[in-house]
Amino acid sequence: QVQLVESGGGSVQAGGSLRLSCALSGATVTRYSMEWFRQTPGKEREGVAVINRDGTTRYADSVKDRFTISRDNAENTLYLQMNSLKPDDTAMYYCAAGFYDHPPLLREYFDHWGQGTQVTVSS
Repeated sequence: QVQLVESGGGSVQAGGSLRLSCALSGATVTRYSMEWFRQTPGKEREGVAVINRDGTTRYADSVKDRFTISRDNAENTLYLQMNSLKPDDTAMYYCAAGFYDHPPLLREYFDHWGQGTQVTVSS
């Protein structure tokens, strides 16, 4: 059974950094496209960054040049390095895995989800 467990969220001031982790069990990270999403109350879940099976990446315009998605194949873990954080980045962050190759940044392309980790950025 595929399971994803996020960690690394917390509270930080604007301009600060956080690194989120997503540990995958029951499968290997290279088998899936893997993505970070975020959601705030009353809003749709938004795709933030995806890493495809071939290692290529894509980002939402709102986080480009500030966030970096990566994976450690040996550790079977997905990461999101978040720099220059803004209050608008405040959200619950979720990792997801799916078989669709080079998917859009949309939740319907992903089959497995973690429970989320909260990121709060204060001004």
